[in-house]
Formats: sequence, structure tokens, C-alpha cells
Amino acid sequence: MKYLLMAGVLLLWGCSTAQIETKDRISELDIYWTEVSRCVGEGDFEGYKDTIHDEGILVYEPGEKAYPLAKALIRWKKEFDDTKSGKMKAGVSFRFSQRLGDETTAFETGMFRYFQIKSDGTERVEYIHLEALLVKKPDGWKIVMENQKAKGTKAEWDKLKK
Repeated sequence: MKYLLMAGVLLLWGCSTAQIETKDRISELDIYWTEVSRCVGEGDFEGYKDTIHDEGILVYEPGEKAYPLAKALIRWKKEFDDTKSGKMKAGVSFRFSQRLGDETTAFETGMFRYFQIKSDGTERVEYIHLEALLVKKPDGWKIVMENQKAKGTKAEWDKLKK
């Protein structure tokens, strides 16, 4: 009986420790995604670049492409510069349906909503299904793989938790 009680206590302790680790990881990742959103909204290219692992990969399934995020950054830099200078407004927000991982690794599934408003008033809003693989480094979480799976809809976005 004594051993059964000890086993139960250890099991409960292990479960509560895992729950604490999960909450800590998700809180840290929420801070990460908030920083990504801030960088896009302010046109902070260097800050955005700091959220990406040096060997990060962008997978763009609709276009059947995969290439280094460093290459995507070259393409995206003008939009960051235009946002920073006020030539356009941009923003991104994230919602997740699944958040897996441990204290150093995360796999997140959900969507992002990206918008931009050009100086002529032209507005574009996109909803994109997303998978992201991240690792925790000494200087914080870094995205290793961003998989933009498919275009989504506002209705799909609305079903995800904020």
C-alpha cells in the first residue's frame, strides 16, 4: 500500500510538472509570436530577422516551394522598409489549434492573419494555415521551419482561439 501511494504521488507530481513546463513553454511562445507581430507592424526588419534561426526554412505548399528563410527575408525587406517609413501599414496575428513540444522544442499548428494597407488605400488581408517548428536557443525561441500550408478563410480563423 505504501508503494502504491508513493507511485500515485510521483505520477501526480510528474503530471503537474509537465503541465507547468507546458504553460511556461506556451507563455514563452506567446511572447515570441507577439514579438513577431510587433516587428511586422513596426517594420522592424532586424528584430524580425532575430526571430529566425540562421538555417530556417520557408515551405510554401501552395507554390510547391521550399527555400531558406534568409532568401525570403531579401524578398520581404522592401515591405518592412515601407512599413517603417509609413508608406504602408502592415500587421500579422496568430492563432493556434495545436501546440506541441517540450522546454526546447515546439511544433505549432494554426493560422496567421496578415494585412497590409498601401499608401493609395489598397488593402490586402490574407489568412494562411501555418505549421511552425521552433527551437529554444540561449537568446530565445527561433523559427526553424515555417510551413505556409494553404490559404484559409476568415471563418476558419474565427474558429481558432485568440
